[in-house]
Amino acid sequence: MYVYLNGDYLPLEEARISPEDRGFLFADGAYEVFHAYEGRFFRAEGHLQRMARSLRELRIDGPDLDQLRDVAETLVRKNNLEQGNAVVYMQITRGAAPRKHAFPPNDTPPTVYAKAYPHTPPRDLQEQGISAILAPDIRWTRCDIKSVALLPNVLAHQRAKDSGAHEVIFVRDGMLTEGALTNVCAVFDGRLVTYPKSPYILAGITRGAVLELCEMLNVPVEEVPILEKNLPRADELMICNTTSEILPVTRVNDNPVGNGKPGPITRALQQAYREATRS
Repeated sequence: MYVYLNGDYLPLEEARISPEDRGFLFADGAYEVFHAYEGRFFRAEGHLQRMARSLRELRIDGPDLDQLRDVAETLVRKNNLEQGNAVVYMQITRGAAPRKHAFPPNDTPPTVYAKAYPHTPPRDLQEQGISAILAPDIRWTRCDIKSVALLPNVLAHQRAKDSGAHEVIFVRDGMLTEGALTNVCAVFDGRLVTYPKSPYILAGITRGAVLELCEMLNVPVEEVPILEKNLPRADELMICNTTSEILPVTRVNDNPVGNGKPGPITRALQQAYREATRS
């Protein structure tokens, strides 16, 4: 496997990052995940723009977007991933410097790392649906930044795994915000409802695609909070992200959602999404 590190393409086992890198010491960095279908990236511009926004919010001076796009495309080619599905993970930190909380000097170069690997979306889970649990959203209030500081997500997701569930859905002030790895959408009486863009959620690229597909399919959309107390009334529930695409949630805290099966709006969105990735 070839990876990219600070201007070089090299085998993964030869990649070395300083132990004083601020990504290692402080989780001081941002990341993105791109999905390539048959060598073509889906919504690459959205991912690049979100990376640029995250870096601006963190005040990290990273490479320009054309360079990042070239890195992602080159990794797919160098790793012979132009057939089938692949994922590119890209991370940019503030660089290596003596451990101090304040930013290092402005001329400290950022650390830019990326790798590509084969990935197939979980088609079995897309068909049968998944279970989820609810958990208090105790994360910081800048979830709109795609930061590498994911410890609360890691602990919550492990809690789901320990309980036999696939995902955890966070609840803040009685409202469902998002999953540890995903955005969340519910269907009430034919309307798709999802938490609005805010510092409490990451504005997912797949979430944005789902909202556009709803317009194409004439599915009404409301970007308003899903109240936990109203969850038993939901006809459908789904989670979405770049690597899993759209997954039906058929059980929450061991209670069925709707009739306990993937619903028609979820199915229509899954089909439309697959068609979009092929166009």
